[in-house]
Amino acid sequence: MASVLYAWGRWAVRRRGRVIGLWLLLLATIGALGTTLAGPTSTEFTVPGIESQQAQDLLERQLPESAGGTARLVVAAPAGQRLDTPAARAAVGESLHRAAGIPGVVHVADPFESRTVSPDLRIAFADVQFDRPAHDVPQSAKDALTGAAAPLREAGLQAEFGGTVMEPAVEVGGPAEAIGVVVAFAVLAVALGSLVAAGLPLLTALVGVGIGVLGAQLLANVVEMTGTATVLALMIGLAVGIDYALFIIARHREQLAEPGSEVEESAARATATAGSAVVFAGATVIIALAALAVTGIPFLTVMGLAAAATVLLAVLVAVTLVPALLGLLGERLRPRPRKKAAAKDAAKAAAKPAGAWSAAWARAVTRKPLLVLLVGVVGLLALALPARDLRLGLPGNASQPAASTQHKSYDLLSEGFGPGFNATLVAVVDATGIPADRRESALTELHATLSADPGVAAVGRPMANADGSTVAVPVVPRTGPDDRATSDLVDRLRAHKADVTASGGTLYIAGATAAAIDVSGKLADALPLFVGLIVLLALALLTVAFRSVLVPLKAVLGFLLSVAAALGVTVWVFQDGHLNGLLDIPSAAPVTSFLPVLLIGVLFGLAMDYEVFLVSRMREHHQHTGDAAGAVAHGVARSGRVVTAAALIMVAVFGGFVFNHDPIIKSIGFALAVGVFIDAFVVRMTLVPAAMALLGARAWRLPRWLDRITPDVDLEGASLPAAEVRPAAKVAERV
Repeated sequence: MASVLYAWGRWAVRRRGRVIGLWLLLLATIGALGTTLAGPTSTEFTVPGIESQQAQDLLERQLPESAGGTARLVVAAPAGQRLDTPAARAAVGESLHRAAGIPGVVHVADPFESRTVSPDLRIAFADVQFDRPAHDVPQSAKDALTGAAAPLREAGLQAEFGGTVMEPAVEVGGPAEAIGVVVAFAVLAVALGSLVAAGLPLLTALVGVGIGVLGAQLLANVVEMTGTATVLALMIGLAVGIDYALFIIARHREQLAEPGSEVEESAARATATAGSAVVFAGATVIIALAALAVTGIPFLTVMGLAAAATVLLAVLVAVTLVPALLGLLGERLRPRPRKKAAAKDAAKAAAKPAGAWSAAWARAVTRKPLLVLLVGVVGLLALALPARDLRLGLPGNASQPAASTQHKSYDLLSEGFGPGFNATLVAVVDATGIPADRRESALTELHATLSADPGVAAVGRPMANADGSTVAVPVVPRTGPDDRATSDLVDRLRAHKADVTASGGTLYIAGATAAAIDVSGKLADALPLFVGLIVLLALALLTVAFRSVLVPLKAVLGFLLSVAAALGVTVWVFQDGHLNGLLDIPSAAPVTSFLPVLLIGVLFGLAMDYEVFLVSRMREHHQHTGDAAGAVAHGVARSGRVVTAAALIMVAVFGGFVFNHDPIIKSIGFALAVGVFIDAFVVRMTLVPAAMALLGARAWRLPRWLDRITPDVDLEGASLPAAEVRPAAKVAERV
C-alpha cells in the first residue's frame, strides 16, 4: 500500500493544478445541484415489518382519513380564566375556521363538541387532520396553520402546537458548531506551529464535507432520508476530514524539518506513510458505518451509508488534494529554524527527543504498567455502571427546547389532561375476517377490555371505514410516552390479540408512542449481532495491519471499554437527568434508540484510527531495532502530539453539536465527544502503552500458519526507496 500511495502522492504534487481544479469543479457541480435540486428530508423513523408500521400501512389503505398527519392545537386561558367565555369561544371558532380552510386539511375537531376541554375549562386541544402523511405536508401549510392561531393570541390566549405535522426540522450551522470549528483551528495552530498549515486541514475537510452533504441532499430525491442523516454525515465527515489531513501534514512538516529534505519527496513519503494509516483507518470507519445495514432498518442503513460516503470522500481528499496543496505551498510549510540560537541551546535541543512531553508520558505510564491498567480499567467500568439501566426510545415533544411550541404544548396537555394525552395509542382492528353480524359485539368486547386495563385513562370513539372492515380506536394511557409503565401497557394490550383473532380479526396497537417502542425493540434485537460483527471486523483488520494476535485483542478490549464508558456517561446525563441545566436538556428521557448502534459503529472506526497511528509507529521502530520497550516510548513520543491534537479536534467538533436544539443531534454529539475523549486519552494514550509494555516482544508475534495467509499491507513504508537528500549547497542556498 505504501509504495502505491508514494507514487500517487508524487503524481498529485507534480500535477497539483489539475488535481486542485478537479476537486473544485466537483465541489461546484455537486454544490450547484445539491442546493437547487435538494430533495425533502423526513423527521420520521419508520421500520417496515414492526407492528405499528403494519397498522399504519393498513390505515393508509383502508382508512386514509385517519392515517394522515395530525397537528394538535393546544389553547390555554390565563390563570384564573376560562375558555367558555363568549370572547374566548369566538377566538377559538375563528382560528378553527381558518385552519379548516388550509389546503390539505380534511377535518378539524371542535374541542367543545369533542369534549377535549380540561375539567377546569382552562385548557383545550383541537386536532387538525391532513390528507397526507406528516412528512408530505408542505411548509406553507404549516406556516398557514401557525398563522391561523392569530385570533387566539389577539384574544389573550396561549396557542401552542404539537402533533406529527409540527415536528421541527433538524437544523445545523449555529454558533455552537462554529465555535467547535474555531477550537479545532486553534488546536491545529498549536499542533502544527503554523497558521498556514493549520488552515489546510479545515479547507480540505470543508471540500470533502461540502461534496458529501450536498450530494446527500441531492440523493434525497430518490432515497428517503432523514434530516439526522445529513447532519451525521456533516458531523463525522468534518471531524475525520480534519484529522486525516492533520496526520499527513504533520508528517510532512516533520520530514521537512530534516536537513536536505525536498518538498516533493516529503509530500510523497507523507502520503505513503501517514496516508497508508489514513486509508486503513478510513476503511475501518467506512466498513463500520456501512455495516449498519445488517440491522435491517432502512433509515439507519441510509444514515450509515451517507456518513460512510462522506468518510470515503475525506480519505480521497487526504491522499489527493492534500499532497497537491502541499506541493502548491512548497517551502512555506517548512518549519522555520530558530534564529541565532546559542550553541549550547542548540545542542540541548538536538539531544532532546521529538515529542518530549509524549515521551515523558510514555515513561510514566510504562513505569508501573500493571497498576496503570488496573486503575484505568476500574475507572472505565465505574463510568459504565449507569449503562446497566439503559432504556431506548425516540425523543418526543418533552425533549424539545423548553422555549419551543412543541415543548409548551406537551406541558399544557400534561397539566390539563394528564401525561397520557401525550402518549395516545391507537388500537387498529382488521375486521375483514369477522362476520358482519358479529363485528359490533366484537368491538364492544374489545372496548370493554381496553377500558378495564388499569393503565388506560380513556378509550375514545371508534372510527371505521365505509364497510366496517377496518376500525381505529384511540386509547389514552395514564402515563407519559417516556414512562416505563406505558411500554408495559403496550405489551399488555397486545396480549389481547388472541381474543380478537379468535373472532376472525387482527388487532394492532399503533400510534407514535407504540412506534417508538417498536423501533427501540428492533434496534435492541439487532445490537448483539452488530457488536459481534464489529469485534470480528476489528480483529481481522488489526491482524492484517500489525501482523499480531495480542495487539488486536488488546485493541478490541479497549474499544469495548470505551463504548461501555461512553454509554454509561450518556445514560447518566440524558436518561438520569444530570447536568441538564448545563447542557440545556429540557427533560430526562430514554436514550435515542439508534444512538448505541451509531456510537459503536462510529467510535469503532475512530478508535482504530488512533490505534493505527499510535501502534504503527511502535511497530516501525520495533522492526528496525528489535527493541520492544523502546518501541513503546518511540511510538508515543512520535505520535502522541498528533493523536492528542486529532482527538481534541474530534471532541471540539462533536462537542459543538451538543448545543444543537435537536435532541437526537444533541445526544449523538455528546456520546461521540465523550467516547472519543475516553478512547483517545484513557485507552489509547494510557492503557495501550501500559499493555504494550507488559506484553513486550510477545505483542509482535504471529503464528507461522497465520503469518503465511495474512497479507502484508506495509503501513510503515518499509518498501519505499531510500529518501533522496539534497546537496548541501542547495540547502545552504535556501537558508
